[in-house]
Amino acid sequence: MAKHGKRYIEAKKKIETGKAYPVEEAIKLVLDTATAKFDETVEVAVNLGVDPRHADQMVRGSVVLPHGTGKQVRILVFAQGEKEKEAKDAGADYVGGDELIQKIEQGWLDFDKVVATPDMMSKVAKLGRILGPRGLMPSTKTGTVTFDVAKAIKELKGGKIDFKVDKGGVVHAPIGKVSFGSEKLIDNFKALMETIARLKPSSAKGTYIKGVTVSSTMGPGVKIDTTSLRDFIS
Repeated sequence: MAKHGKRYIEAKKKIETGKAYPVEEAIKLVLDTATAKFDETVEVAVNLGVDPRHADQMVRGSVVLPHGTGKQVRILVFAQGEKEKEAKDAGADYVGGDELIQKIEQGWLDFDKVVATPDMMSKVAKLGRILGPRGLMPSTKTGTVTFDVAKAIKELKGGKIDFKVDKGGVVHAPIGKVSFGSEKLIDNFKALMETIARLKPSSAKGTYIKGVTVSSTMGPGVKIDTTSLRDFIS
């Protein structure tokens, strides 16, 4: 079991053991218990009533957070011809084809998101074993395989995040930084939860959203009262 420092232990005392809080109160508690000397990321963990072993219960999607993530996103685009120029003009950090593929195969991974035009995917496919486990593989489901590269880049730079349920049935997603304050974090939380709710598989039975916890990078988790989600899922 991991040992926690004095700051964590003191912060934990502000949270009542076993209690689930309304959304607004939970997020304010996360801000109150974020004591690190850097601007911590605020993350949400959503426990879903799905079985990811079944393809028809795999919850995966993307959402553009209204206030972004607070993180500078380095975008790599696989494109050629006119689309290469379009990507550069739209603000992509790296654009190219074979030379970038070779560079990645040699171990280079200094980027956060990857976009590819459909005609490049036959070449990009060979990077699946490298990009896939890191959540960087372009996909039509997340809008990162597209000829509209300018739109994809704009969304990613503007705060678009991708999420996918893990083997334990949990979705982990960032909703911003502690410095955002509660109002912006609540807006981003609402956008995420509405998207997850909308992606409920028709084959999923029983309670879909079983539990939600919010926390900062170095802070303790705060459980959210799921009945308070009604006001956040339209």
